[in-house]
Amino acid sequence: MKRKVAGFIAKHRLLDPSGLHLVALSGGPDSVALLRVLIALGYRVEAAHCNFHLRGAESDRDEAFVKHLCESLNVPLHLIHFDTDEYARVHQVSIEMAARELRYGYFERLCQDIGASTVCVAHHRDDAVETFLMNLLRGSGIHGLTGIRPQNGIVVRPLLGVSRQEVLEYLDSIAQDYVTDSTNLESIVLRNKLRLQVIPLLQQLNPKAVENIDKTASYLREAEKVYDAFMQNAVNSASSASQTIPTDEILRQPSPESFLFEWLSPHGFNASQIERILAALMGEPGREFLSPSHVLLIDRRTLVLEPVSEPVKPLRVPESGNYRFNGEKLFSFKESEEVSILKSADCATLDAANIQYPLTIRLVQEGDAFCPLGMEGRKLVSDYLTDRKLSLLEKRRTLVVVNANGDILWLVGHRPDHRYRVIPETTRTLSITLSEKS
Repeated sequence: MKRKVAGFIAKHRLLDPSGLHLVALSGGPDSVALLRVLIALGYRVEAAHCNFHLRGAESDRDEAFVKHLCESLNVPLHLIHFDTDEYARVHQVSIEMAARELRYGYFERLCQDIGASTVCVAHHRDDAVETFLMNLLRGSGIHGLTGIRPQNGIVVRPLLGVSRQEVLEYLDSIAQDYVTDSTNLESIVLRNKLRLQVIPLLQQLNPKAVENIDKTASYLREAEKVYDAFMQNAVNSASSASQTIPTDEILRQPSPESFLFEWLSPHGFNASQIERILAALMGEPGREFLSPSHVLLIDRRTLVLEPVSEPVKPLRVPESGNYRFNGEKLFSFKESEEVSILKSADCATLDAANIQYPLTIRLVQEGDAFCPLGMEGRKLVSDYLTDRKLSLLEKRRTLVVVNANGDILWLVGHRPDHRYRVIPETTRTLSITLSEKS
């Protein structure tokens, strides 16, 4: 086993021969074997043990064992005690997650304190296969079927190239004892059921089942690199800085669903949502999907991804003057007895006779209607904007200036209301001008 571990470390460049390495030592067979084999290979190590106080007397037994082991091997040992139940309650996480967060947080701090370059943990090949099968049963993409990685940041796994049986045989060959966690023998947790029931059955069908599954995970890790590079290039090519992607660009991908997953999952969208999004691409535009952090809008020919923003509040305009809307757009309201019409999409000149303060600047709302200048009768604002082929996002960002009586005076950037137009009898005007934030 020692030769296998040395080869695995060299292949994946896990350990600096001249550095200090911290071994996560529980007292179980895997971590004890890891400590012994790294010492045998000449690495400079220190050990760390976490007492989570979850198994009563067993937790204290484990602590006593690792103390004695490290003393006998002349290995510096760092001990810490955690109130895991309290941490889980305060942070509202499972006991398993609490122990994980406490453990790895402590290891990271300890590495900084003692100058260690890595944390060595004792996952072996069987653990990697169990993880592969767990993800397979739960449903997973390629990223979940790559097993356990040899390295993740400062955490390294030198035993991934050997099996549980090889670990036990190695300990037996050097007459090294260890402790056993009784919960590992309970067929309650999914991982334990796989270990105790499923994997032995697979090995009856094929004695090399564990080895072959591990090889498959290794092949998938290599395929994952190609997949990630292709998908990243595809997403970068299709999307712009505003996170807008043409529908056609998505549908022409070799796997539109995978493309959507790689684009949207980092923004909090799950696999079920992505299935519905793909189906919606073939249907009516106007659908909206929400994640905890983003909103995805399906327009006629594009998908638009935006961060979820705070609701934009209407702005009250009590009298003429200058007003900043949402910190971005500057509106100028100016009354005049000189009748002259400013002709620009960013300006509206109205007959002031029937205008009543306070006015309101706000986003377009569902059901808004006005009488567009030069047209007969009322028209829904949404229909008016659709006729002008505005995208769904552009519609949502359109503003209106509203009279005190609720009439829309100006569909900003488009047309004023015909009822408030300047006529030959007009003696006083209100000019509204929009300028973007400088």
